[in-house]
Amino acid sequence: MKLSEIKTLLNQSSKIAFQLPNGDLVPNHFHVTEVGKITKHFIDCGGTVRNEEIVNFQLWNANDYDHRLHPEKLLKIIELSEKVLGITDLEIEVEYQGDTIGKFGLDFDGTNFLLTTKQTDCLAKDNCGVPSQKPKVKLSEIKAEACCAPNSGCC
Repeated sequence: MKLSEIKTLLNQSSKIAFQLPNGDLVPNHFHVTEVGKITKHFIDCGGTVRNEEIVNFQLWNANDYDHRLHPEKLLKIIELSEKVLGITDLEIEVEYQGDTIGKFGLDFDGTNFLLTTKQTDCLAKDNCGVPSQKPKVKLSEIKAEACCAPNSGCC
């Protein structure tokens, strides 16, 4: 989800709820402790220099049960971040504390913001020899080595 999309959804919402990939909801007394722009400048395994930018939301769950983050408050935090940090309409990544800090994509199902799973991937498959698909081999087509035949002397 891009920043413009969440802003539109927040303008149309009366409450905010985030749902984890396992279906559990983030407790409704969560805080968005950070809205930032993360710039990643790196070299992939094929030697290509890359730059990526994302907007990062950090969700935090505290023992502060009396406060709830309302859509208009999050919208103000986002707008201030755009102005002060020069954030443009980038993809959003959400950090949330589980057993360790998890990084999630963001989607919306009409009611809840969905924290979606993210996967690592090789960005240089063509340069480092990783096949795009695992070759399918039929075991019936594999021929046994002659050294393992009876009376071959291999044992």
